Amino acid sequence: MPARLRLGDAQVAAVARFHYGLVDAAPELPPAEEYEDAQGVLVATSDGEDLTIAEVPRWEAPAEVAARLHDRGWESPAAWVGAPPADVSGLPSRVLVLLPAAGLPPDSAALAQRAAGWGSVRSGGREVVVLPVPVTPGAPEVPATDLAAAYGAELLGNDPGDGRFRTGGRVVLCTGLSGAGKSTIAARVVELLVEAGRTVTLLDGDEVRHHLSAGLGFSRADRDTNVLRIGWVAAQIAKHGGTAVCAPIAPYAEVRSEVRREVERQAGPGSFVLVHVATSLAECEARDRKGLYARARRGEIPAFTGISDPYEVPVDAEVTVETAGRTVDECARQVLDAVLGG
Repeated sequence: MPARLRLGDAQVAAVARFHYGLVDAAPELPPAEEYEDAQGVLVATSDGEDLTIAEVPRWEAPAEVAARLHDRGWESPAAWVGAPPADVSGLPSRVLVLLPAAGLPPDSAALAQRAAGWGSVRSGGREVVVLPVPVTPGAPEVPATDLAAAYGAELLGNDPGDGRFRTGGRVVLCTGLSGAGKSTIAARVVELLVEAGRTVTLLDGDEVRHHLSAGLGFSRADRDTNVLRIGWVAAQIAKHGGTAVCAPIAPYAEVRSEVRREVERQAGPGSFVLVHVATSLAECEARDRKGLYARARRGEIPAFTGISDPYEVPVDAEVTVETAGRTVDECARQVLDAVLGG
C-alpha cells in the first residue's frame, strides 16, 4: 500500500460529497495511507477500513454557505441547479446558483462558460450567487431537491446539462517520420488559420526544445516527456478557445492517445485533430537534408525512428496526408478543412 496518493478532481469531489453528508457511503479510493489533492494538500487518511477527512479546501461546506447567505439577509434562499432557464422572467430577486463541477479542474473553461451564462441574469438587476458544487455535470450523484436543501435553499429548477462541453479551441498534432514535412505543413496551416481570423500558436522546432524540454535527450522516456509537455501546453491553449498546431515526430500510439485525452478533457470532445503526415520512409531517406538517416544507417544515432526504433502508424488519425506528388499548400488545405469543418 502506498504511503501517499494524489487524487484526481473527481475523486476529491467524491470525498467532499461524503464529508458534507451529500451521500451516505464513503468513496471507493485506491488503497493508501494518505490522500492529497492536486496542490499536495492532505485531504484524508485511511487505516485500511475507515476514511478520516482532513480537509477539502476547494469545496465550500453547505452549512457555511447557508450561514453566509443568512448573514447577508437571505431569509428564504431559492436555488437553481446548472444553466439558467431560457425564460428568466420568473426568477426571484435573489438566486443561489449551484453549478455541478465534480471532475472539472478549478480553472475549467467549461465551468467558466456555465457561470457566464448567469451574467445576463445578474445584469438584469437580480442578486446572483454562483457556487460550484461537488456533483458531476450530466450525472449528478445527489437529487437536485436534496442538493438545494443541503445549502439551505428551496429548489427553483434545474438544468444540469449533459456533461459535454466544447470551448471552441482546437489542437492539431502533426505526426510522422523525421523529414516527412510535418513542420513545413504545420507552418502553412498556421498561415491559413491566421488568414481565417483564428488565434493560433505554433509549437514546433528548436523553440519547444529550448523552452519546454531543455535538458531532455532522445531516449524513449525523454521523447515521451517532450510530446506530453507539448500536449499539455497545447491543451491549455485550446481550453481558452485558441488553436495550437504542433509537429513532433510523436512515434508512439500510447503517448499520442494520452495527449488526445488531456486535450479533450480540457477543451471538450472533438477538440483534438491528429494529422498523420504519411510520407514514406524511402522518401524521407531520399530527402535527408540533415543527414540524419545516413548517420542512423551507420549506427551513429541510436534508437532513430524508422530505422532502429519503431514508428507506430496511427490508426485513429482524423486526417492522413499523402504528400507524394502534392504541394505544401494542397496538404495544408486538407488539414485546414478538417480543423474548420470540425
